[in-house]
Amino acid sequence: GRPNINNVTEFIFFSFTQNEELEKICFVVFLFFYLAIVLGNSLITVTIIFSSHICYSSVTAPKMIIDFLVEKKTISFIGCIAQLFGVHFFGCTEIFILTVMAYDRYIAICKPLHYTTIMTKRVCGQMIAASWVGGLMHSLVQTLSVTQVTFCGPNEIDHYFCDVHPLLKLACTDTYIIGIIVVANSGMIALGCFIILVISYIVILVSLRSRSSEGRQKALSTCASHILVVILFFGPCTFMYIRPSSDFAEDKSVAVFYTVITPMLNPLIYTLRNAEMKNAMRKLWRRKVTSSEKAKM
Repeated sequence: GRPNINNVTEFIFFSFTQNEELEKICFVVFLFFYLAIVLGNSLITVTIIFSSHICYSSVTAPKMIIDFLVEKKTISFIGCIAQLFGVHFFGCTEIFILTVMAYDRYIAICKPLHYTTIMTKRVCGQMIAASWVGGLMHSLVQTLSVTQVTFCGPNEIDHYFCDVHPLLKLACTDTYIIGIIVVANSGMIALGCFIILVISYIVILVSLRSRSSEGRQKALSTCASHILVVILFFGPCTFMYIRPSSDFAEDKSVAVFYTVITPMLNPLIYTLRNAEMKNAMRKLWRRKVTSSEKAKM
């Protein structure tokens, strides 16, 4: 077959708007959003463990924020492929972790007496490790699929970051087969995990019918934050990847939800509804205040 030769060394992004004044406003707004993501998730990170939300947003948000201030919004070919890999790696890992969390909620509510024997530290560690490995495998398939495509001229991406659909539109070769692989890979993962989540919550809700009103309220409170994140994250993701490549003008706006808005809201959603998290933060704050007072003495 024909050798895979690329004449394109860089890509040019189309921002949300070509209006310079509006771009300055967007810079301020999205810089605030990104700082909220980093600070909010850092708080969780310091309190408990390393958070994937910061990594996910950091793949796209800083570049988008900088681009609001420059006239020519470029990214190198290698940089574009690296960004594509990062978006799908951290995004897919997030999807798998949310699915694992649904299983955790199911065990906690439907089999509370067996929770500590089923959800051991080892099992939790294996589930998280499997989520990261799954995200890596998914991302490799997506990235390798795109690198098989030839780019010979057009290099203006109608998006604010490198993603599969916008890149396939610029290809000089037939992308039908790769398009099917992308939908089968991304779309089926998003839809499959979403169906598992819906089934798990139906089972939970059915099991709650036999509980007291107080027990029902407590269980629903436990699930509420997770359900909210699932809706905010899975809704846009499924919309983007379950369909073939197309010219939807809404794609950029929809992508903002799962790359910026949801990671920004995650700390608020999880920490404000989690008593253990709030107590851990109070202890952390008290420790910090005590140590600063001792330092002054």
